[in-house]
Amino acid sequence: MVDNQHQKISGYRDLSQAEIDAMNSVKAAETDLGQLWQQIVADVTVDKRWASIAKTHFEEGFSALVRSIAQPEPRF
Repeated sequence: MVDNQHQKISGYRDLSQAEIDAMNSVKAAETDLGQLWQQIVADVTVDKRWASIAKTHFEEGFSALVRSIAQPEPRF
C-alpha cells in the first residue's frame, strides 16, 4: 500500500479525523443495508425488478453521501 496515495491522485485531499470517522460510519451503514437487501431479495416472492431499482438508489445515495464528506474537486 502506498502511504498518502490520495496525494498522488488528482482531485483528492487530506480528510480530517472527523471526516474519516463520518466516512467509516457511512461505509458501515452501507454494508449493513447491503446485507439487509440480500436477505430481502432471497425471498422468492420479492419483485426482483423493484429490488434492483432500490439497490441502485441505495448505491447512488451512499455515493452522494461519501462525496458530500470527501468534497472532491469538480471534474468538469
